[in-house]
Amino acid sequence: MKIFIDPGHGGSDTGATGYGLREKDLTLSISKRIESILLNEYDNVQVKMSRTGDQTVSLNERTNAANAWNADFLLSVHINASGGSGFESYIYIGQFPSRAATDQKRKIIHDEVIKATGLIDRGKKEADFHMVRESHMQSVLTENGFIDNAHDANLLSQSSFLDKIARGHANGLEKALKLKKKASQSVAAVSSTSVVSSSNEKYKINKTLAGYSTAADAKAEVNKKTTVPKGEYFVYNRSQGMVNVTQVKGMPGSWINPNNNKGTNPQKSFLIKVKADELWYYNKPDWNARKGTAKKGEVFTVVDTLIVNGAKMYELKSGTYITANPQYVEKI
Repeated sequence: MKIFIDPGHGGSDTGATGYGLREKDLTLSISKRIESILLNEYDNVQVKMSRTGDQTVSLNERTNAANAWNADFLLSVHINASGGSGFESYIYIGQFPSRAATDQKRKIIHDEVIKATGLIDRGKKEADFHMVRESHMQSVLTENGFIDNAHDANLLSQSSFLDKIARGHANGLEKALKLKKKASQSVAAVSSTSVVSSSNEKYKINKTLAGYSTAADAKAEVNKKTTVPKGEYFVYNRSQGMVNVTQVKGMPGSWINPNNNKGTNPQKSFLIKVKADELWYYNKPDWNARKGTAKKGEVFTVVDTLIVNGAKMYELKSGTYITANPQYVEKI
């Protein structure tokens, strides 16, 4: 499934402004969040963005890119202004071959965003907007709150609320396009507004790092999508030695390369020896993720120390993990 996401405006075109906010910044932030969710949580999904930074991209360039890529669906993300409060969505006005199917998909996405955000429902509408007129595939344009309304602007200034907007869109796309969750992402009874993390692991970013959409990009350090400021984050996922960090527990964030996360006093590697006759080691920082057992006397190189559910765990040079409890292992 090829999904084209269009963050409205950008570059010299700021879009609407209000309360210190700019539409072009919000649409990019929301769109990146949607992209991250789709790529990290669903199988057989490709995503292309009309812009990945603060670039000026004409309307023709946007729809030409979507059409040339032969996208299956186009989503254009915007923020409203001048006239109210709440959320509304648009399809192209008048009759066109896929109108009924497009309207049905729009209905699903619209309702999921309302459910996730709690914004006032301003209705499902039609307009002669370029993005829904000139795109060859089914397309929907969303207006996510009013930037010049004090209530909406307050919400839009909160990272957690942008996460809700993105989650609503992603949930809608899942249902509308019948996307399939990755096996590792299947979580029972998770609502669109309350996502439960499978781990309480936290990760400290020592300096501003490049953020990526996939673990592979982070590992190769290509296709940078954003920056991740220093601070403490929750770990959403680990893959290929890379870490997906997020400020909202249970919500996918950005992939970072931990090799670049060196503080002023980075931990030096050291050796440990197993004291117990037999000791579990793990394929990720999760006490339930048992991979095998180590024998008494075996020696390992430690590259990091983590806190997992209140207990210390060592990350080993091999990419596996083991308890840091001195009852079972000792430094040598």
